[in-house]
Amino acid sequence: MNTSLPAPVELSAGVVKRSTRLADGRELLYYDDPGTTLGPERAIDARSLDARPETATMRQDVLTGDWISIAAARQNRAFLPPAELDPLAPQTSTNPSEIPDRYDVAVFENRSPSFGPALAAAEGDAPAAADPPLGSDDLDTLDLGRTRTAVGRCEVVCFSPERSGSFGTLTRIRARTVIEAWADRTAALSALPGVAQVFPFENRGEAIGVTLAHPHGQIYAYPYITPRTQRTLDAVSRTSPDLFGRILDLERASERMVLEGEHWTAFVPFAARWPLEVHLLPSRHVADFAETTDAERDELAPLYLRLLRAVDALYPTPTPYIAAWHQAPVAAGRDTVRLHLQLTSPRRAADKLKYLAGSEAAMGAWIGDVTPESQAARLRQALETVPLDVA
Repeated sequence: MNTSLPAPVELSAGVVKRSTRLADGRELLYYDDPGTTLGPERAIDARSLDARPETATMRQDVLTGDWISIAAARQNRAFLPPAELDPLAPQTSTNPSEIPDRYDVAVFENRSPSFGPALAAAEGDAPAAADPPLGSDDLDTLDLGRTRTAVGRCEVVCFSPERSGSFGTLTRIRARTVIEAWADRTAALSALPGVAQVFPFENRGEAIGVTLAHPHGQIYAYPYITPRTQRTLDAVSRTSPDLFGRILDLERASERMVLEGEHWTAFVPFAARWPLEVHLLPSRHVADFAETTDAERDELAPLYLRLLRAVDALYPTPTPYIAAWHQAPVAAGRDTVRLHLQLTSPRRAADKLKYLAGSEAAMGAWIGDVTPESQAARLRQALETVPLDVA
């Protein structure tokens, strides 16, 4: 059965957003490519689903102040299913997947989220948490046995209906649609009650722990500012408000440069931790994807594709990685913390991985395996094999 969706929303670059609901009430958003062959009608989700799990609980580590979400429902998520039972492919009569119809790009609420569906205040069909939301005063307090509801939201971003691949295997048009979805979801999630930071990311490869081969990423909307970003805010306060601009100037003049466009610059950072690590920064200060211009998004699509394809050209087989898009918090550091990509891989040779052992895992004291300058040189060589005009 097909149904007409609510009125579509026209976004930038000819992308059209359509919204609907899954059988258990979770939100599903379709982002149609410009010139899509898909029609306005989509099939409804006719599955019989169990009720959504209760929102997870967070516990504070009194030794660090970190909040740990205990999300037991995640134990039930799909683990390396056969291709014919791909939960992110369009539904068929034999595959009761999460997405009821064909799509270009689809975004939906995670069925087993680490945060949410409860929010700091009730909104739509999302309930309010019984305990008070995490505010700055609460974050500064340390004590034994502190718990809070893990409010927020976790979404899955399906880059393509294809059953295998990654962001780097997309076409330029499809990559631009995903970037538009990231910007749209960043704005929407940032407006939810109690959300303090929004984080889009892609895990790629079984070596990273990926359990689905389908090309996809995720977006987490946290109820707190993450530990990594807290350290960045501290670094800015101890140096200067223009720290990211100074980093960009340093790297542009270094041997660690990898790729540069009008609006974006990629480089291996001065103090790279991982055997393969690349950062990608916008030329001007923008706090998150929602603040980027059409021109910046247009350039990012082919430039990011070239970078990812160069990463894959380093070895005979695809490289596992985490592509982490760091964004400024919703209400702090927006004039100083700049949107940037941190792409990392544990791969240190064609058949070797870096494992985090005692010093890194237990103490956070990193030891690099290769110099950042040699990493950058290898990536520049790999880029020579990637066409300038990606399809």
